[in-house]
Amino acid sequence: MMELHRGSCLCGRVHFETRGKLRGVVYCHCSQCRKQSGHFYAATNVQDDSIDISGEENISWYEASEFARRGFCKNCGSVLFWKHNDLDYISVMAGSFDQPSGLHGESHIFVEDKGDYYQIDDDLPKYARSGGGVVVASDGQD
Repeated sequence: MMELHRGSCLCGRVHFETRGKLRGVVYCHCSQCRKQSGHFYAATNVQDDSIDISGEENISWYEASEFARRGFCKNCGSVLFWKHNDLDYISVMAGSFDQPSGLHGESHIFVEDKGDYYQIDDDLPKYARSGGGVVVASDGQD
C-alpha cells in the first residue's frame, strides 16, 4: 500500500498530498532558513510528480538565490516549500504535515551557520554545509 501524507498551511488555503515514502527530516541551519523561519528549517522532500497541491494561487514564491526559491502562503505566511530550479523534487516543511506524520530526523546541514543561541544536542549526522546526499547549494556540495 502506497504511503499518503497530507498537510496544509496555517490558514488552510494551501493543501498538499504526497504519495510514497518521504525522506527523513533534514534540519537546515543556514542563514537564509534562519532569517525566513526565525529558527531553522526542518524539511523532507518528495518527487515533483508525487505531490498534489491545491490552493496554488495562494502560494507566493520568493527567489532566494539564482538556484532556488521558497514557497509560502501569501495569506498566513506559513513557510511550506523549498524548490531547487534544476532538481525534480520539492522540499516540504515537516511541520506542515498533518499528524501523525511518521517523519524522523535524518541530519543537520549548514551547522557552521547555526544561530548562536542554541546547541545541536542529538546524535544525527552534522555537516558544515550541505551533506549526506542533500543538494541545496549551487556549489553542488553534498
